[in-house]
Amino acid sequence: MTRWLNDDEQRAWRAFGLATRLLTDRLERDLHAAAGMPPTYYELLVLLSEAPERTMRMSELAHWTNSKPSRISHAINKLEAKGWVRREHYADDRRGWLTVLTDDGLAALQAAAPRHVASLREHLIDLLTPEQLRHLGDISQVLLDHLTADPEPAKDAGAGHGE
Repeated sequence: MTRWLNDDEQRAWRAFGLATRLLTDRLERDLHAAAGMPPTYYELLVLLSEAPERTMRMSELAHWTNSKPSRISHAINKLEAKGWVRREHYADDRRGWLTVLTDDGLAALQAAAPRHVASLREHLIDLLTPEQLRHLGDISQVLLDHLTADPEPAKDAGAGHGE
């Protein structure tokens, strides 16, 4: 039997859903306007900048961005064309590839980061009290723990019939 959402749950769900979509859209537009790059590229550059020797396996990049390898490969092709990354064979596995953040890629990230952080502050961080921010972090961690623990979403026979 389906446990339908009550009015408070429905209101919370709809506000959360719309707010996250609008926030994501705003951050994407601001990042593109400021740095000429989509969030995927920015995220990949950040991951590489934080990795030892600014290097990660392609499979690790796919894992940490929750992306399919083909999507990461396409993005890396674009970043490579800009001179922001380069690919190298993985020493222990000639079939595996490493992605290395170049100095130009690091410079592009360093140029984009202040404007991206300003957008994050304007549209999220500075709108919340420290307590609300802690709650947001706690709630987000609960969702992440749940969603990363179960790679296959449950199929609900009642899906599509309201919430």
